[in-house]
Amino acid sequence: MLVNDDRPVAPDETVEPFDPFSLGRRLRHLRKERDLTLAQVAEQSGVAASQLSLLENGKREAKLSTLQRIARVYGATLDDLTAPVPSRRAQLEIELEHYMNSPLARAKGLPTVRISPRMSMDVLEALVGLHHELARDAAERVATPEEARRANAQLRDEMRARDNYYGELEAEAAKLLKRVGYVSGPLSQHLIGEMTEHLGFSLYHASDLPHSTRSVTDLKNMRIYLPATLGDHDPKSVLLQALGHHILGHTPPTNYGDFLRQRVETNYFAAALMMPEEPAVRFLREAKGRRELAAEDLRDNFAVSYEAACHRFTNFATQHLDIQVHFQRVHESGVIYKAYENDGVMFPKDNLGAIEGQPVCRYWTSRQVFDVADKFNAFDQYTDTPTGTFWCSARVDRAGASGAFSTSIGVPYRDSKWFRGRDTKEHSVSKCPDESCCRRAPAGLTQRWSAYAWPSARTHAHLLAALPPGTFPGVDDAEVYQFLDSRSGEKES
Repeated sequence: MLVNDDRPVAPDETVEPFDPFSLGRRLRHLRKERDLTLAQVAEQSGVAASQLSLLENGKREAKLSTLQRIARVYGATLDDLTAPVPSRRAQLEIELEHYMNSPLARAKGLPTVRISPRMSMDVLEALVGLHHELARDAAERVATPEEARRANAQLRDEMRARDNYYGELEAEAAKLLKRVGYVSGPLSQHLIGEMTEHLGFSLYHASDLPHSTRSVTDLKNMRIYLPATLGDHDPKSVLLQALGHHILGHTPPTNYGDFLRQRVETNYFAAALMMPEEPAVRFLREAKGRRELAAEDLRDNFAVSYEAACHRFTNFATQHLDIQVHFQRVHESGVIYKAYENDGVMFPKDNLGAIEGQPVCRYWTSRQVFDVADKFNAFDQYTDTPTGTFWCSARVDRAGASGAFSTSIGVPYRDSKWFRGRDTKEHSVSKCPDESCCRRAPAGLTQRWSAYAWPSARTHAHLLAALPPGTFPGVDDAEVYQFLDSRSGEKES
């Protein structure tokens, strides 16, 4: 429903024409239009003036018999009493009353104001406008899965346009590395400590870190809190990402797209510190010269995870090695969790252009690797697809609580000559997105079982719900503030 010059009313705050406040404003309008006082209406209708005042202020619901008596005094019908208010001022008063009594206003602890005839139109317009913007902002912050996928797709388009290379982030990382005296090889714990100290932070480990966080930065006391145990996360990377938010001047994100962008920037910045551009590119160029490019060598040279090495390879492949590339992080169920491409490979996408959450063809390297017995060495394979033949190399991570994941990088056939593993005999054919490839059961199986199979689907709740609310989606602000308050007098560990 649209009110107030077609401005949309916030969700769950739609003004209904029969609610007590709307009815009250209509009754007041009819009374003033007839130049009657409350006392005069009370005398003619037999309804107490105090009761009439409560009705006009929307503080009491009217009985049908009462409305009939009032209608006779005004020479009006019940439809006249419940019709929409005709004046702009009355509309604004109704809208403001609903905003002030909304769940959002109560949650924010916003004060209410008494709406009196002496309140100017300018004040009414300003208050309604402020409440409207607050409601709109809140609606944007509670992102839906569709909004998140759209934001992710837009960010990937930008990454593809830049070949996943961010020179400004490389420069920031290089400046910090120079300040602490980095020379070559893996980034040591000592140098990370130097960085932390140089930026004015002290480091703490906490066994009671809020469950919704990987780290918490206290900007008041310049402290960074990390959990005592990080599980699947690299502790160096988590700390460097926390420092990245500070160095890159991030402010609290205003929407989910902003949140995603900050995550991408801090992940990139952390990788640029752990695998600095100059030595990493030199290492990769030498390997290309020998036709021995391999992500695991980059991993071993800088003592990082295989996933981090593959990510970092995509930053340099096109910019410095003149190689188009694609990357995938796939769950054992076949669902894509992370992906990037600028080499023409056809990833599955939804109608919003999002790749994450889509099932990948079971004949691709990122799926085939799960069936390989040898989990120590990389699995290399050529795959014929509708957009060309691609060479890919993949590994399976050690299975954790969320299951096993494969990480893979791939290139068009013409560039496979630069990689170790190019002589693989593994070869497959993928016709996806044609459903006959791997998503449709063979005719014989369908005929035998289609009338008798009734599986119970494992529906994930997150598919049906909005994304977690909050400035930092999924983070419990109250829990974080309580944690910091409890630690404010703590000495460095």
